[in-house]
Amino acid sequence: MGKERSVTSLVDGGKATAGPPLGPALGPLGINVGKVVAEINEKTKDFQGMKVPVKIFVDEKKNFRIEVGVPPASALILKDLKLEKGSSTPSTSKVGDISIDALVKIAKMKEPSSLSPSIAGVVKEILGTCISMGITCEGKDPRVVQNEIKEGKYNNLIK
Repeated sequence: MGKERSVTSLVDGGKATAGPPLGPALGPLGINVGKVVAEINEKTKDFQGMKVPVKIFVDEKKNFRIEVGVPPASALILKDLKLEKGSSTPSTSKVGDISIDALVKIAKMKEPSSLSPSIAGVVKEILGTCISMGITCEGKDPRVVQNEIKEGKYNNLIK
């Protein structure tokens, strides 16, 4: 097994450049920085406007692979609702309402990093985040929607 070096960076989703911080870190490794940046931008395009953690691994033969992390569910929810922050008193003060469609979209982004065996389970996890942020779903308490998912009410939307 050859020696592998890695570079970790926080990039703007879909807008990485060959300039700092990536260019100077990747240049000494002797790989095509433009090619790496293009692949990072392709893999992070769904996270535009957010900081995304990426890790680039380079082996002795100048082959590279990229691992893209996912922003926290709370950041994805805030971005979808165009909010600055969640409620400081989530049990009494609600700051937004999210749709099931938006939750499914966020769940699909978070699925690779989730331990849940199904997309429905990931949606329920994200609803749990909504509870702590003071965000309702379809005008209802997220706990109610979690139970509705358990009952199969949204099976047509959550595939």
